[in-house]
Amino acid sequence: MKTWVVLCLALLCLELHSGDCQQLKRRKDAGENRIRPGGKRVKLRAPKLKDAGVKGQSLLTQVLDKGRFLRLGQSTTLTPGRNVELRCKGDNIGWSYPTYLDTFNDSRLSIKQSDKYSQLILSSPSAADTGPYSCWVITCDGTECERDHDRSYVSYIYFTDKDNLFVPSAIHFEIVYLRPDGPAVVPCRVTDPLAKVTLHREVPPEEIPANGTLVTYEPTKGFVLQSPSPEHQGVLYCKAVAKGTPQISTKYQLLYVEVPSGPPFVSVQASSESARGGDDLNVTCTVLGEPEVDVSFTWSYPGQDLRPVHVVTSWRLVNRGMGHTTRLSQSVMTLEDMETIDFGHYVCRTKNQHGETTVSINVISQ
Repeated sequence: MKTWVVLCLALLCLELHSGDCQQLKRRKDAGENRIRPGGKRVKLRAPKLKDAGVKGQSLLTQVLDKGRFLRLGQSTTLTPGRNVELRCKGDNIGWSYPTYLDTFNDSRLSIKQSDKYSQLILSSPSAADTGPYSCWVITCDGTECERDHDRSYVSYIYFTDKDNLFVPSAIHFEIVYLRPDGPAVVPCRVTDPLAKVTLHREVPPEEIPANGTLVTYEPTKGFVLQSPSPEHQGVLYCKAVAKGTPQISTKYQLLYVEVPSGPPFVSVQASSESARGGDDLNVTCTVLGEPEVDVSFTWSYPGQDLRPVHVVTSWRLVNRGMGHTTRLSQSVMTLEDMETIDFGHYVCRTKNQHGETTVSINVISQ
């Protein structure tokens, strides 16, 4: 009797154990394999998740021959002379490219928008077309549209030309302004990112080493002077070497700027602050400012719209102090044969990219 009970318990445990193993096996099979109709086992793949970094990947592509496409990276090297077609996915796309193509209204460049993508075509590109090309998606809410910065893509394209290692410039002698409050760039950009480039002073003749801290070099910009000083002034040029004879860049005149950035610093002066009827009057408005910043002048005066006046506006660069360079802009108003209505306040309004400044002077009758 005891033997029969022990035998039954042993058989029961064995069956339970066998069931657990089969259940585990079924779970494993379900997790790793699936039976297709026809009895073929197929290994399951993990579900493909959306790439969280898609917005960082470029949707800017180059169209190659035979309908092939190349997704462009941060930089691309192409051969001059061969037409370039770029595409950017989206039904409303904006583009940017080297600014001189707009400046000269270059007919070699065309942009077309279709339902699914925008197309930029540049015919017969040359070394001068080297620069950043970018596209972005434009999103609109009603009549208001803006650039989607999360879907903006850029590639710096080098059109490598062995005869033009430097990107050609329409200016053969450029001015670079040095300021104590920010870096300055000697813009000798190259068409070959592998070219070896050095910076040189004309007088006294010497090489200015790029040490990676005070002076750095970037193929897409040129030489960057991190902390400009009056000692950097002078005529500089760049030299490039790439599999052949060295080439020399445009020359650059470096000038140190005294005046900081800001609205116009203005003064006004009259040839006389008291006058008689019949006298002639000159009123001069003077602005000292940054060398490359344009200044506009607007006048208001007592006999406005009733009396004819003559206004002459001019500017020039002047040296002030120890080698500091300043732009002197002037507007001179001339009034002949003064009358009673000409006495009063003469107001000069000046404006630059940083703001506006207004000054005035009162001319009285003697």
